[in-house]
Amino acid sequence: MLARQSMIDTIRHVYELYGFVPLSTPAIEFLDVLSGSAGQEAQQSIFRVSNPEEEALGLRFDLTVPLARVIAQYRDLPRPFRRYQVSPVWRADKPDKGRFREFTQFDLDSVGTETEVADTEIMAGMCDTLSALDVGRYLVRFSSRAMLNLLLDFSGISAKQGVDVFRVLDKLDKVGLDKVSRELMNGYKDESGDTIRGVGLAADQVDRIKRFLEIKNDNRREVVTQLRALFANLDHAAAQIDTVERISNHLYALGYDDDRVSLDLSIARGLAYYTGPVFEAILLDAPQFGSVFGGGRYDDLVMRFLGEKIPAVGASMGVDRLLAALAHLGRVDSRKATARVLITNMDKSLTDDYLQMTWELRRAGIPTEFYIGMAKRLGKQLEYADQYEIPLAILCGSNEKAKGEVTVKNMAAGRAKAGALNDRSAWLAERPGQTTISRDKLVDGIRELLAEIESAPNA
Repeated sequence: MLARQSMIDTIRHVYELYGFVPLSTPAIEFLDVLSGSAGQEAQQSIFRVSNPEEEALGLRFDLTVPLARVIAQYRDLPRPFRRYQVSPVWRADKPDKGRFREFTQFDLDSVGTETEVADTEIMAGMCDTLSALDVGRYLVRFSSRAMLNLLLDFSGISAKQGVDVFRVLDKLDKVGLDKVSRELMNGYKDESGDTIRGVGLAADQVDRIKRFLEIKNDNRREVVTQLRALFANLDHAAAQIDTVERISNHLYALGYDDDRVSLDLSIARGLAYYTGPVFEAILLDAPQFGSVFGGGRYDDLVMRFLGEKIPAVGASMGVDRLLAALAHLGRVDSRKATARVLITNMDKSLTDDYLQMTWELRRAGIPTEFYIGMAKRLGKQLEYADQYEIPLAILCGSNEKAKGEVTVKNMAAGRAKAGALNDRSAWLAERPGQTTISRDKLVDGIRELLAEIESAPNA
């Protein structure tokens, strides 16, 4: 929970740095709000909810549909309305690695703006968030639904048949180009013997799709050049490609180069409601966790509620999936306690002294816990500090009080040094990880010790 909360705090800081404001929506929505707002897979995964009034209700499966409902309901919201939200969502999926039935999403969205600068800002926010979380190597991939629509025109495929074509293209990363090509034509039998039905495209149509998918380059400018060449005979293609190129150029201008953002035409995600640019982020050192951050432009979603076209773009991070991936990579802070100092309870007659020290450190901004457990023996209290990996323990008995000082144990240093000493007499003589500071310099002394701990290797 501490690692998870730290992640959420980091993401929130990035989003507020961009000027996004927080929003909260109910976990339960009317079923007709949730239904029809996403693809068939999402519809099938909605948890239905019953109440005494027997209304048709469901648990939200994402945070975008409730946002669209809010925009429609509150007409006086300023536009663009730029919001972030961190909340749990529910999907009746089969649990798997990085896939949960209840999980937390962290979204950022701009509603009420058409400019491609908004799309650029969302992708830049994705990059800055992943960098702030220190995830290691990552790649934000983007394309546009408009490019796929151009592909249909280029290949002579109807919009109706295009739905099946895009469904198959979405499998590209999982099954590869050969199986995608066969499914687009007559289908095939998979390894288990099951028949994969074909879409029924002609060979020349599939060949044109393959020419589109084979446009790959580490340089976004080169991808744009190849796109213009491929769609040169489509009169309406230039304007759509111009939009993608402007986004790419904005990103270059801001320092988001090809090593962090790629123009990848194979992306065919979320086509049930994305209408323009689409994007997703993957961790290059943990690709098995799939997309940890994704989104796009959804200009038609709010229209379903309001009857008015309101442009919108946003992205969503799966907090739990990313946390699972970072744990796999060993990049999760394993801290077990919020307290950085434990004040031990050695002498009941000194309780007020201990409380004064506790509040003195707290008021100085140092997270501090006073031991109020049942253990009387000092050793047991120090075991408690060890269990929670609290770095410093303060000891103060009548002798220390008389001298106007306290003893401070660096718990981690004590464990390391004690392991290197052979016998108890050597340990008693050296008192590893233990120091004495003046009582009237308590705050400054503790701050110095904590600074040493934080700066130490593997802190």
